[in-house]
Amino acid sequence: MRILVDADACPVKEQILRVAKRHALPVIMLIDTSHELHDGYSEVIVVDKARDSVDIKLINLLHAEDIVISQDYGVAAMALGKGARALNQNGLVYSQDNIGQLLFERHLSAKIRRSGGKAGKNPRKRTAADNRVFEQALEALILQTQATG
Repeated sequence: MRILVDADACPVKEQILRVAKRHALPVIMLIDTSHELHDGYSEVIVVDKARDSVDIKLINLLHAEDIVISQDYGVAAMALGKGARALNQNGLVYSQDNIGQLLFERHLSAKIRRSGGKAGKNPRKRTAADNRVFEQALEALILQTQATG
């Protein structure tokens, strides 16, 4: 089991590393060339700055027993399709039960934006409590994956 992270805009890198180290799990952080990352623990893979380049590389590296951290519903859907587990930065575990609705809501939001409207509200500032929720969700997902793997 590895943890693969869509790391370009990921606000929970420190929490991922803390949990991964506790479980001695390898972490692969994927970024594009407009970012820089050196954390001393994870393998960092840098890809060209092109639309979806990080997403495509992440999915190509993914194995069924891996965990993906991404806020991108499309990446999560592809990860689930490959038999992997997926989690977002807020601790939401993506599943076959919720991914369809999430993708549909993303589609509706895109339609609203294309027609000149505003889809959704502005996100609130991230808190320490948000980080704890994420860390607990990642811990639980690792334990669940180990138990069923």
